[in-house]
Amino acid sequence: MTIIDAQGRPEPPVDGDETATLLGFLDFHRATLAWKVRGLDAGGLQKTVGASAMTLGGMLKHLALVEVSWFSGSLFDRPLGEPWDSVDWKADRDWEWHSAADDSAEALVGLWEREVERARALTAEALADGGLDRPAARAWADGRTPSLRWILVHMIEEYARHNGHADLIRESIDGQTGE
Repeated sequence: MTIIDAQGRPEPPVDGDETATLLGFLDFHRATLAWKVRGLDAGGLQKTVGASAMTLGGMLKHLALVEVSWFSGSLFDRPLGEPWDSVDWKADRDWEWHSAADDSAEALVGLWEREVERARALTAEALADGGLDRPAARAWADGRTPSLRWILVHMIEEYARHNGHADLIRESIDGQTGE
């Protein structure tokens, strides 16, 4: 039974196996980001804090890229698809952060949601074909190859770090705070 908290987030299982626990924490952090951006318009998604140029809109687009890069690109060595494949990454290594200012709130949230759903489907595919020990199709430059387990833990870390940023930015927009 999944318990949904007051912010609409699924609580990770307290007695699940390794797979359920990893996926539970990743979905919890995905839902935390969704909570932090919920109800904001494009102006809110472009707000910065202090000297940082980081925005919630840029964060959504960055995390959409992170999802597709790890699960489609690294895990399966499949094309990322658009808008990612036509970007000149050499010209702007942070294109996703910069280009988000030109996107509507609906487009940014929609892109992130689509990539999360694609990542979930690819995770299920990988779990059915090797489980958590399944190696990524792409090795790193140093020859090491991460497992699906490593990718899931890395994604939890990625969301946890950016959710901390999201807390600060959201509080500066409308005072909304939370865990």
